[in-house]
Amino acid sequence: QVQLVESGGGLVQAGDSLRLSCAASGRTFSNYAMGWFRQAPGKEREFVATISRSGGNTNYADSVKGRFTISRDNAKNTAYLQMNTLKREDTAVYYCAASPSYFGLPYEGNYDYWGQGTQVTVSS
Repeated sequence: QVQLVESGGGLVQAGDSLRLSCAASGRTFSNYAMGWFRQAPGKEREFVATISRSGGNTNYADSVKGRFTISRDNAKNTAYLQMNTLKREDTAVYYCAASPSYFGLPYEGNYDYWGQGTQVTVSS
């Protein structure tokens, strides 16, 4: 089992930045690719970003490419999502997830473990 706890969400204005953290415990963190997903009100959960086990490969949804950066610190068992130039449409609950594959894939079924989510609200 892998336990994931997100933090860092909050209420910000459009154009601001936030950094989300995902602290992992349980099994060896570096054995999992990590992903971030989000779910806006009334919408299905969608892929945001993923990072490989070593951190050497990343992938982003087109909607966040160039604004968001995913990273990880395997020594600290933590994944991050740096979000810059936030827009109102980024408002959502953000979830981190762990995948046993080397490269995380951009769909939910690739991930075995999920955090409880953290709310990000962007006001104009």
